[in-house]
Amino acid sequence: MHVVTLREDSLAAQFVVDAGMIGTSLTDSGTELLGQRRGLDAYLSAGKTMGIPILYPWANRLGDNSYTAEDVTVTLKPGENRVRADPAGLPIHGVLAAYPHWRLTAQSDQELTAELDFGADAQLLASFPYPHVLAMTVRLAERTLTVRTTVTPTGDRAVPLCFGYHPYLQLPGVPRTEWLIETPALRHLALDDRGLPTGQTTPHQPGSEPLGDKSFDDAFDQVPDGAVFAVSGGGRRLEVQFERGYAATQIFAPPGEDLICFEPMTAPTDALRRGGYESARPGEPAVAVFSIRV
Repeated sequence: MHVVTLREDSLAAQFVVDAGMIGTSLTDSGTELLGQRRGLDAYLSAGKTMGIPILYPWANRLGDNSYTAEDVTVTLKPGENRVRADPAGLPIHGVLAAYPHWRLTAQSDQELTAELDFGADAQLLASFPYPHVLAMTVRLAERTLTVRTTVTPTGDRAVPLCFGYHPYLQLPGVPRTEWLIETPALRHLALDDRGLPTGQTTPHQPGSEPLGDKSFDDAFDQVPDGAVFAVSGGGRRLEVQFERGYAATQIFAPPGEDLICFEPMTAPTDALRRGGYESARPGEPAVAVFSIRV
């Protein structure tokens, strides 16, 4: 495994280039701040997420095994061409889980850049036929881990932007019941029993609340650039800032697990089928940025 470690004072972050560019660790004076769940081996063998995985080219699930985007209709087959299915049989989290062919293009003590040529892999194009180069630049500075993602079309077809990340955050040594979560003004999207938006929406007012024994798997959109989500407790605070390009989110805090996720998403769940996404146009690379401040 090609593990790259970034360091700044008491902070350290690790990303594994040839395991889907997943972020596996973010520590402060040795304290792990990312949920490890089943670990890297389960991500490699079964796509079980942990740390900070990229969900690409769609975050969360699609409502069916076909979609039409940018005048192209695609039929997906779970189990083929890197497509995985959720328990209901719906395609979930895209096709790059543990993808081995990222290429490290730049590295320093505090920054790394890796990229993959999506258009050079026929297996990837079978599920998402929009040739482009995908690049991730990760920087650790000023107690902040910043992830910049760039989508550069390489053909004459625009590239739908429906991807996201799944940062699992934890506060070790602090009981989950004492965690305080903070969210900005958003629009809540009602979900059906498959986790798909129903079309019903309600305003979500900004505020804070104890996580307590509550669980979340809730969808939101109308996230403004610069919006900050946070979890704090025991004298530590983790802020996730949706700096640019992430207009939707899923807040995920499963029962029985000491973790919470504020997932940056460029479009809501199932947008690749329903519409409501932006696209990277030829000659106009798209950039999205989020950060985690410790």
